[in-house]
Amino acid sequence: MDKTQPAVFERAMEQVRRTQVRAEIELTEAPAPQRLAPHAAALTAEVLIGEDEAAGGRLVLLFDPEGQDAWEGQWRVVIFARATLEPEMASDPVLCDVGWSWLEEAIATHEVTVAAYGGTVTRTQSQPYGAMSGREESGELEVRASWTPTDGQIDDHVRVWLQLLETMAGLEPAVAGVTALPR
Repeated sequence: MDKTQPAVFERAMEQVRRTQVRAEIELTEAPAPQRLAPHAAALTAEVLIGEDEAAGGRLVLLFDPEGQDAWEGQWRVVIFARATLEPEMASDPVLCDVGWSWLEEAIATHEVTVAAYGGTVTRTQSQPYGAMSGREESGELEVRASWTPTDGQIDDHVRVWLQLLETMAGLEPAVAGVTALPR
């Protein structure tokens, strides 16, 4: 694969690198997969409440100048988001629907347009037994999704993922111009 990045990909990455994040979020560039597209970038994020990781995830941005039929375009955003839950919440039968609605709400909030949009939501609930019976029950929610940006504003698609992580972590929505007090 050609490692020279096209100008359109470089401009998109400049937008991504300028994305403002909340104080609770640690956003880092990460190694990107090499075989999914000629050009790729990846980010990881952790949402910290105090010293505890409340949510985390990964975003992969793929670009193929020739496009890919399954993508219905040249770009592809692939996200993974996970959060630890209270055991009672993890057992809620509508939790997966709620998790997907959080992603749809973030897409609507940032007014991005997408094609070939899909994904999965998984909830797990762990009950320890035997030698592990002293541990607490736990739960986790994972959202995996991908879509093709059709609006050219790649940084807004990163903001969609970040908003999903914030929601999964239980953070209140950020209000422009208002400083949040630490928890």
